[in-house]
Amino acid sequence: MPAVKEVKNTKFPYSAQQLLKFFKDMLLIRRFEEKTGQLYGQGLIGGFCHLYIGQEAVVTGMQAAAKKGDQVITTYRDHAHMLAAGTDPKVILAELLGRETGCSRGKGGSMHMFDLENQFYGGHGIVGASVPIGAGLGFANKYRGNDSLCMCYFGDGAANQGQVFEAMNMAGMWKLPVIFIIENNGYAMGTSTKRSTACTDYSKRGEIFGIPGVKVDGMDVVAVYEAAQKVIEHVRAGNGAYVMEMNTYRYRGHSMSDPAKYRSKEEVEKYKEERDPIDHVKKLLFDNKFATEDDLKTIENEIKEIINEAVEFAKNSPEPDANELFTDVVR
Repeated sequence: MPAVKEVKNTKFPYSAQQLLKFFKDMLLIRRFEEKTGQLYGQGLIGGFCHLYIGQEAVVTGMQAAAKKGDQVITTYRDHAHMLAAGTDPKVILAELLGRETGCSRGKGGSMHMFDLENQFYGGHGIVGASVPIGAGLGFANKYRGNDSLCMCYFGDGAANQGQVFEAMNMAGMWKLPVIFIIENNGYAMGTSTKRSTACTDYSKRGEIFGIPGVKVDGMDVVAVYEAAQKVIEHVRAGNGAYVMEMNTYRYRGHSMSDPAKYRSKEEVEKYKEERDPIDHVKKLLFDNKFATEDDLKTIENEIKEIINEAVEFAKNSPEPDANELFTDVVR
């Protein structure tokens, strides 16, 4: 099957309920990440911390097209993916603060989240590690004969890792039900893709292995959702893996310790003003008379309360007992 041309939203067959769900889900991610940044600055979150601000449309659109049983695996920029998978913000924030009520009992932190109940398999600190594990999850689905699939996220920088190509080779050879989602935010850690990558069309990364690919406007949640529906249908029908290149943009640095001096303020501001994924949905809601400013303010207040409750829950949760150090560890 040849690669599909870039998918952009060209029609509008969506209801107010669908658009408001997109808006709520993306706004929850945005406000959660902003609060995470504040708590990190206050010294309440240790270690590395990578925020998803600006990229909300990607995981929101993908999860909207998924079904119960589909798995999610991603890299260390993982808070948003876990929220989109349905995990309670309280246990995510508790994990960020290293508390025993966290999803990984306070031992995983920002980069190693996990939630088996919601089919979320991490959160991985090793660059590109999500890809062979994601292929393995796809293999397990095929072996068990179910119709679940794995949505495997990684970035443009990780796309150049050798293990990525090894995993794609197996996925292509065995027609595994896995979607390789490359979140191309243009910079990897801090080097532009144009300076680090011979072929910057990441949608073609699977072609040599017989895996088709598609480029998607990752700043438009409707375009992501439309593309996801088509790709998921293709993979779930037993046709094998697929590559989705999501062209997106992060507003913050690679991590909280990154001053992001490799790009101009003008570039960042241009994306915020002209391509912001949440503002895009706001416009669709207003243009179609699906919501008013007061409606969206109500949603904003609801999400603010969710975040405040999560902060209080995390701060009031105890730190792990010292004996917890030895649980879930192979010795």
